[in-house]
Amino acid sequence: MKHLLQASIILGLATTPAAAADLTVVTAGDQNMVDYVNDYLAPLFEKENPGAKVRVVGTGPGDAGSQKIVERFDAQAKANADKWDVDVAVVHEKFAGPLVADGYLEAYKSKIPSGEMVTSEKAKLALGANVDGYVMPMFSSQTAIAYNPATVPNPPKSYQELVSWAKENPKQFGYNGIKGGASGVSFVMGWIYAFGDGDATKLMNGPFEEAETKKWDKAFASLKDFTTNATLTPGNAGTLDMLSRGEIAMGPVWVDMFYSWKADGKLPPEMKLILPAPGMPGQPMHYVIPAKSPNTELAEKFVALATSPKVQADGIVKRFNWYPGIDAKFVQPELDKASWDKLFVDITPDDLASKGKPFPIAPYNKAILEAYEKNVAN
Repeated sequence: MKHLLQASIILGLATTPAAAADLTVVTAGDQNMVDYVNDYLAPLFEKENPGAKVRVVGTGPGDAGSQKIVERFDAQAKANADKWDVDVAVVHEKFAGPLVADGYLEAYKSKIPSGEMVTSEKAKLALGANVDGYVMPMFSSQTAIAYNPATVPNPPKSYQELVSWAKENPKQFGYNGIKGGASGVSFVMGWIYAFGDGDATKLMNGPFEEAETKKWDKAFASLKDFTTNATLTPGNAGTLDMLSRGEIAMGPVWVDMFYSWKADGKLPPEMKLILPAPGMPGQPMHYVIPAKSPNTELAEKFVALATSPKVQADGIVKRFNWYPGIDAKFVQPELDKASWDKLFVDITPDDLASKGKPFPIAPYNKAILEAYEKNVAN
């Protein structure tokens, strides 16, 4: 009981059990994740399921938000609770594997109609862990290279071409290194995928082998040389800000942030995106259902609605400029041409399928960041 009380304090949930028709959704991520459920998903779901009431709790941004959800599940598992007080959770990709391994999740993907609409490898492997059947992507967040076609009429289509372009255009490519935002981290991971002497597939899927970390020396030497010709920006927003003011001509960005800035008039309308070969990492947020959800059937209905083509179109694409969690071909009929073109003309569904990569599994991820600090930042 002590664990349950502590976890309740962590999440700000009352210890009073929810009513029979209450559905408790706990989400990591920024406040916009909570707002999305409260303002959009919950009213839709309650209308389709009379008598049901959705209540949502946010656990905060970044890995810390997902960690609080893990702690919640740990506490209830240790307390041998027959039913837990979470019906649906939204977690970052890296936490899905451990939750499956601990036996905390229901395998529900095959039970809902939209389960057949997801073929992405990211719904099967989460940073090397087999999560197939246990997760449904809420959305997929992707990085890409933003550029101004007025100054870059023929953007480099690959990392290799980018190296040549940067030498000819010193200080016109900007990224934040690995500090202040994951767009720069993603660019670095893509660099190792492109130029590392090892097996990029192994970095994404595992297993971890110490010998693999010794195959990046040439890649980091070339990245250090590249970075001397680049401009270091102060973070995700800093890269976009420098692009908007013309201080740099190209740089890695999160696609949803890029389109939100354009919609707010903070970026020139002519700015475009390209996803260079062999690709750059992105990551989904996943819907999961605890194995001891008190309302399993209702929870499945909620995720089915949240991952349906109509909701993915209206909620995920139009509201947030995120890429859908289900395959884009199922979402296209629900979108007007302007909304589709905004997200899928610069970067096509085929581009995403072939060049939208996962981040490396955790031990490789850590090793690459440490090697960057040692070989590039110093």
